[in-house]
Amino acid sequence: MRQKISGTFRNFDALVDFCRIRGYVSTARKNGLNALDALRRVFAGNPFVPAVNTS
Repeated sequence: MRQKISGTFRNFDALVDFCRIRGYVSTARKNGLNALDALRRVFAGNPFVPAVNTS
């Protein structure tokens, strides 16, 4: 992964945070949620949790 502005992340923790957020947004979008709405839900304390397929 790379950051658009400088091309690199300043530390590993920033990279991990970026990947977690990007993965969450990607999953939410694949399940029909708007990315901004999904992030708003996180900060409101009601995060989107995808259904688990047990088949």
